[in-house]
Amino acid sequence: MTDGIPVRMLPILDPSAGHSFVEPSKKINEGQDVSTFLTTKAYVDIMTFLLQLNRSLFPAKLPDGSVQTWPLNTDAVEFSATVRQLQYLLSKLEGIVAEVPPDTGPRRFGNISFRRWYEVVEKRASDLLDECLPSEVLQTKSSDPEGPTAKVELMAYFLGSWGSPQRLDYGTGHELSFLAFLAGIWKLNGFPKSSPGVEERAIVLGVIEPYLELVRSIIKTYTLEPAGSHGVWGLDDHSFISYIFGSAQLSPAISETDRVPEEGSLPNAPDPGGVAKANIVEKERKGNLYFSAVGFIYDVKRGPFWEHSPMLYDISGIRTGWAKINKGMIKMYNAEVLSKFPVVQHFPFGSLFSWERDPNALPPPTSVHTASVPQARPKEAVSSSTARMPESGTKAPWASGAAGGTAAPWASAGREGIPSPSVFSGNTPRVPPSVPDTSRLPPGPMAPTRAPWAKPQPERQAPTGSSGDVPTKAPWAK
Repeated sequence: MTDGIPVRMLPILDPSAGHSFVEPSKKINEGQDVSTFLTTKAYVDIMTFLLQLNRSLFPAKLPDGSVQTWPLNTDAVEFSATVRQLQYLLSKLEGIVAEVPPDTGPRRFGNISFRRWYEVVEKRASDLLDECLPSEVLQTKSSDPEGPTAKVELMAYFLGSWGSPQRLDYGTGHELSFLAFLAGIWKLNGFPKSSPGVEERAIVLGVIEPYLELVRSIIKTYTLEPAGSHGVWGLDDHSFISYIFGSAQLSPAISETDRVPEEGSLPNAPDPGGVAKANIVEKERKGNLYFSAVGFIYDVKRGPFWEHSPMLYDISGIRTGWAKINKGMIKMYNAEVLSKFPVVQHFPFGSLFSWERDPNALPPPTSVHTASVPQARPKEAVSSSTARMPESGTKAPWASGAAGGTAAPWASAGREGIPSPSVFSGNTPRVPPSVPDTSRLPPGPMAPTRAPWAKPQPERQAPTGSSGDVPTKAPWAK
């Protein structure tokens, strides 16, 4: 409980009761299916797990009045046996990279050797899970001895976590699959029970951070393309969750009974504007997930930061602290990852992440995210006049404050971890001039989100010495 408000936890299956497992399959085949997805039990479970992990990374107020922070490589976080087994799994996959070197010779797009790497992983996947996951997880009792097993469900998310061997790309949909893989292990009682936040911190710092480092190595080794990149409109070519957890690491300290703050920063936290300074990024990336992700951008891109990463540059102008950025990142994850057809269309649904409707969900909404993607009937296509969602539109956790209820039981206004549409009000965006009016862009998967909170922003001067136009501003960075 937090001030009388329940903090939702991802439910765990009763290991003694039989569970009917289902081989995961594709359900999102057309744009309107995305709106349906936002009302499913799978969506609720994914967001619940993400918010659990996010809260755990906020610095902690200790009884003696001191503050405990959670930087990367900290000795203050103890890793459970399951976390160490997952670390061993990641080390096995890293070894396969060494086994399958990239092809030599010039290539414009991804290196075809990635397909061989993936084939090796696919062949060894069953044995790897047997070796590196707790046996009680894989042997969770099934109500149908002849049907699919827990391992079958986990395998789908594990294999979906490493990029596409067909397209030679990696993106936030693959990152989502790894998040689901870990959430599935959680639901199968694979992580030990402990005080709130303890095991969640170990999962982020002990598993997710090494996973992201391994993925970056794979991207660089096999020159993987961004999957469905938004180009200059996207936050990051490949990843997202680093920015959520990294901003939490730099937010104000909380106790177990505190709400997650919506403003402020940890004392002595680096200024958000430091992302545009290579020396600060190099210093901070060793201890923070946000700066670690930005550091990878510096590794693979050249030129002014505001030019190749305009949305991150825009966000760096937020003056009300890292907690504000954290809330905006959660909202943006809903809008730009979980609500976008190109990202979630390949996510498979089984019993652990069910396509079944959440009993507290509202009817599936029609939103801009379903536009310009496959539709069941032409009359259901969203017109360009709907590019700005009405107040009665999507009722996802990030859309609180508009008229009506929410799709998830934990997503009502003011609930733990749910930002309101105005979380960035009062901030001046950090953007160079000559920003085009994005409200006139046609809706679709490549257009930036035009939700009620995405209002036109006043312009700000370009950094000294810059030239040319910078073509975006983050839709929520007011």
